[in-house]
Amino acid sequence: MGLARRARTGAARAAAVSAVLVAALLAGCADADQGQADGGEPSKAAASTEPVPEDALDPAHAVAAPGEFTGTQYGDDLLLVSDETIPDEDVDKLLGVKVKKNKGVAAHTLLSYGSFTVDGKVYNVAAVDGAAYRGFTGSRSAEFQEQWDRIAGGEVAVMDHLQKELPIDGEGYLQIGKQRLHVGAWSPAEVESVDVMINSRWGEELGLPENNAVLINTGIASPQAVRERIEKAFGKERFSITALDIVASEGLDLGTFQNVVPVGAFRDAVGTYRYTPIGGGRIAPDPAWVRSYIVTEQVPILGRVTCNKHMMPQLRAALIEVVKRGLAKEIHADEYAGCYYPRFIAGSTKLSNHSFGLALDFNVPGNQRGTVGQMNREVVAIFKYWGFAWGGDWAWTDPMHFELERIVSPG
Repeated sequence: MGLARRARTGAARAAAVSAVLVAALLAGCADADQGQADGGEPSKAAASTEPVPEDALDPAHAVAAPGEFTGTQYGDDLLLVSDETIPDEDVDKLLGVKVKKNKGVAAHTLLSYGSFTVDGKVYNVAAVDGAAYRGFTGSRSAEFQEQWDRIAGGEVAVMDHLQKELPIDGEGYLQIGKQRLHVGAWSPAEVESVDVMINSRWGEELGLPENNAVLINTGIASPQAVRERIEKAFGKERFSITALDIVASEGLDLGTFQNVVPVGAFRDAVGTYRYTPIGGGRIAPDPAWVRSYIVTEQVPILGRVTCNKHMMPQLRAALIEVVKRGLAKEIHADEYAGCYYPRFIAGSTKLSNHSFGLALDFNVPGNQRGTVGQMNREVVAIFKYWGFAWGGDWAWTDPMHFELERIVSPG
């Protein structure tokens, strides 16, 4: 069912949800579960047992190679996401969910996942065991042996539709937080919401939560019916659940909360970010998150601003320095376009750092996207010193935009 659907909806997947974070098996989880496609007791998926690839580009981050593809494939119907490791007893409970007789969770794989931000957009990174995960990725990807060997050898696979979007440096490396990872393959994988695949050693180094999500195939059972049973068994707040078959053709499930679990220093300023798509490109963050992270305070030049509390000290310090250097006139308070703005980037289902209150736009009229802009370069240097990235440095420039890149203590 899932594979046939993939053929019909491949074009729709390119625009589908990417804020909910699919991820994958850690290579060390040799007893990860996958079941039979038509019901019955779940069987164990074979994890990687081959030696570490001899030609591994990054031996320090290499894991066992996946071996040849066995040919077994599954559809990706439901993605369940938690903000922490899913206990074994909850996994067992999930496997016991049935719609009628043996129909229910037909196959599944445990996932570890997180997110990172580049050029103002949030991307999804998944630590995968190629042997166990590849059967969920579509036939072209599953049979792309070099991709899985490169991942095992410590490189990364990036979804091929991101070739013109993600900035890869001249040596072929992608920056994720403080780490540079070599891009070994452009992947045709079809599991929605995965932008970058890495192996378990890189997952550990990046701090991905272990096994905090599960990708499910429901066999001949309706994904919607299985979802209802899962929500009944666990309650609607235990997992965020994305119906991938619906997402592939219609976009996000409105009215259901989603999780973003960042990695690296970004995590400190965001924690676990839960939100609900509410239509029109807008999202509604969890009110508890807003109370914990979003504040309104007075700052020099701009006046009262509403931003993430972790960014506020650095923003204030940068603006104080702008004033001390006699550059206050270079920032136009009447052309300030805001900081905390919970919505998707226009024309996509990706979140910007404005959703977390970690970015601000000012001097808007003279600094439109795709232009060199008129931003004073000394002001830019001050903001960079105080831990901000500038959108004017991006491949597709956004010179009005500054966002938190690293934590700097004004003290």
